[in-house]
Parts: sequence; structure tokens; C-alpha cells
Amino acid sequence: MTDLYAVIGHPIAHSKSPRIHQLFAEQTGQLMTYEAVLAPLDDFKGTLQSLIRRGYLGFNVTVPFKEEAFDLCDVLSARAQRAGAVNTLSIQSAKIIGDNTDGVGLVTDLLQHQKTRLAGQRVLLLGAGGAARGVLAPLLEQLPSYLYIANRTAGKARQLAKDFLDLGPVQGGGLETLNQQTSFDLIINATAAGLEGAMPDLPDGLLASGGGCYDMMYGDQPTAFLRWAEQQGAAWQRDGLGMLVEQAAEAFLIWRGQRPDTRSVMAALR
Repeated sequence: MTDLYAVIGHPIAHSKSPRIHQLFAEQTGQLMTYEAVLAPLDDFKGTLQSLIRRGYLGFNVTVPFKEEAFDLCDVLSARAQRAGAVNTLSIQSAKIIGDNTDGVGLVTDLLQHQKTRLAGQRVLLLGAGGAARGVLAPLLEQLPSYLYIANRTAGKARQLAKDFLDLGPVQGGGLETLNQQTSFDLIINATAAGLEGAMPDLPDGLLASGGGCYDMMYGDQPTAFLRWAEQQGAAWQRDGLGMLVEQAAEAFLIWRGQRPDTRSVMAALR
């Protein structure tokens, strides 16, 4: 019998997750299928429950449902509890088990594939939603000298910074406060604006000389944020495909007990 898995989001047509997990399954000899499911913005819960009734064993959760998924879990991993957001669900004994693999995916891609360093760096994180929550703890564990969260809604950014202040030097504020910040060595876009070809309104001079930009979104063409990065003279810019593959490998390990090779999958996707 073939085991069933899916990624749930809105939008979802752009998702490369089905292809990634197909390659993982072929590589490890696993009998499973994985599909993309579009959930109505107002009925993530109903969509999830319907799939569980049909026998699905696990799910990835993407924009904009990560915080809602957190609230629906019966059991949470330590990193999901810390994040307050979930991107990986497992169904075990009729219970929904929540985890968050986004942070390990991002940090692994930055350190191992991009070969950048985070220790001692000034980091700007754009966005304060579920995607941002999922990566904050792993980023702070790498000991940046300073991390600033900028969000359209300033209060949400300040609260998020307060939630993680015990892990390191983190502050938050509205996008308009970026004019008051000195330059950053790394700017990470955790907003979903790129899915619609948009990006936050950012001032010039935010990026330090030799600094780089990372967009957690990805697409067949450079995102609006990465085009901005090029205009700003970024030493390097990278989309979120590597993060997607690495977080997927961590989810695959949770579901199937095997960690697939990610480099060959990234090469195939590129």
C-alpha cells in the first residue's frame, strides 16, 4: 500500500515540494506519494481534517497556515513550541504531531551550501509571520552580533523580538524604522510578498559592503527581492530553494526514518 503525504498552502501551484519528495522516495526506495493541496484561506482546518480522514500520514504546511497549524496540534516538538509555528505534521495514533524544520533548513543552506557565516554578523529579517518565527531560534543559535526584525506591522515585530530575546541580541520594529538602522551583513526576506512579484519598501544603504541577501521564497525567475539585492550591489544573493530542500529532508527523516541526500536533488531542481 502506498503511503500518502501532501503539502498544504495558499497559493500552492508554484510548489516544488512534490517533485522533491518524489526524488527523495526514489532515492531511498520508499513507497509513497506526495501532492500539493490548495486550502481555502478560511478553511485550513477543514482541508487538513478531510485529508486525515482519507488516510494521509503527514503534511508540510506553507504560507499562510503555519501558525494555524500550530494551534491544531495535539503534540508539539520542542522546536515547534519555541517557534510558535509548524511546517511539518505527522499523524500518529489519531494525534496530530507538529514540528518545525524551517530553521534547520535555512541555516543548513546558508552554512553548508552558500558557505556564509552567521556568527558575529548583523542580520536583518524581513517579516514577522510564521515563516519568520520558524527560523529565529536557529538563526540566533548561530550567535549573530545583532538581529533586527522589520515588519509592516511594527507591534508584531516588537512582540516577536521580545519572545526570542532570551536567545540573543534581537530587536524589532516597523519597516519605517529601517532608516534608523546601520547596515546589515545579511538580509533575509521571510515575507510572502515575492509570491506576488512584490517586496517590502526598503531604503537604500541597508546592505553592508560584502553583504548578501537571501529570499526564503523561490521561483523560476529571480524574485523582486533578489532583483533589489542585485541593484544594491549584494556580494551574493540566493533564493529559498536550498532551504526548501533541506527542510524537506528533515521532514522526510521524521516521516520515513531516513535522511536523503540533498545535493543531488538540488542539482536536479536547478
